[in-house]
Amino acid sequence: MAHTVRVHSTTWLAPGVVQVEFRDPAGADLPAWEPGAHLALRLANGMTREYSLCGDPADRRSWTVAVLREPNSRGGSSWVHERLTAGTLLDVEGPRNNFPLEPAERHLLIAGGIGVTPVRAMAAELAARGGDWRMLYCGRSRESMAFLPDLREIGGDRVRVHADDEHGGPPDLRAELAEVTPGTVVYCCGPEPLIGAVEAALPDPSVLRVERFRAPQAPESAPGEGFEVMCAASGARVPVGPDVSVLDALSAAGVPVPSSCQEGVCGTCETKVLGGEPDHRDFVLSPAEREAGGTMMICVSRCRSAELVLDL
Repeated sequence: MAHTVRVHSTTWLAPGVVQVEFRDPAGADLPAWEPGAHLALRLANGMTREYSLCGDPADRRSWTVAVLREPNSRGGSSWVHERLTAGTLLDVEGPRNNFPLEPAERHLLIAGGIGVTPVRAMAAELAARGGDWRMLYCGRSRESMAFLPDLREIGGDRVRVHADDEHGGPPDLRAELAEVTPGTVVYCCGPEPLIGAVEAALPDPSVLRVERFRAPQAPESAPGEGFEVMCAASGARVPVGPDVSVLDALSAAGVPVPSSCQEGVCGTCETKVLGGEPDHRDFVLSPAEREAGGTMMICVSRCRSAELVLDL
């Protein structure tokens, strides 16, 4: 669902990291959210970008995100840093949660760099519950790591900080994860090298929950077969060629679908499937959700059958 919000304030958190607080222009309460949720910001340059909510879910007056200015920005983070000032009105979608905090006996939270944004809200929630949890926060240096004082206040010794410049390089994740006991769920958000290292080091990958900024590098593969998409609501039929995404084919045929990352990591283009056999290639749906086949991310996923019926 789309909402119009106003930028209430912007705050410098660390080098290259700005916090943006949004409020309803009329002062009304904003929709509720839970740790792990994100907003999709419709930027005035025509882009849509997702940023994790990092504030207090109990505060219905405001939504807060923190944005790292990427050196190789595609236009999203640089626009937020340069143009998103107090008083600006902005349309946003959400909150949407592809990274929910699941009940567990214990939680291990791992954050790398700006990946701390959803994890900070998780840490605060677990601390408020009196849960059994700990956190590893990794960064190049303490100076570059946002929310350090907040996390120390939230978790004290439960939060271990690993600054590469102090420890001579990245953390020893195999040692960190070797002690993960049964009943523990591991949450990780950060750059792909960190997520890949956690995946490789964790003895039982089924306990890992991740949220990615970008899709990992996919192996080279032969193009798939073409197929036809049938839009159930309108009856329109749209051919999808071997080298064309479902999203692009629908857009070219005048069937608009909200989208953002186009890499299968954000969930914005999730579409209900009414028929056909989806070939899931996203990084959002769980194995159980894929098996159920109820939805698909049409920016990257395809179809193994000749026809795909979508609720459009």
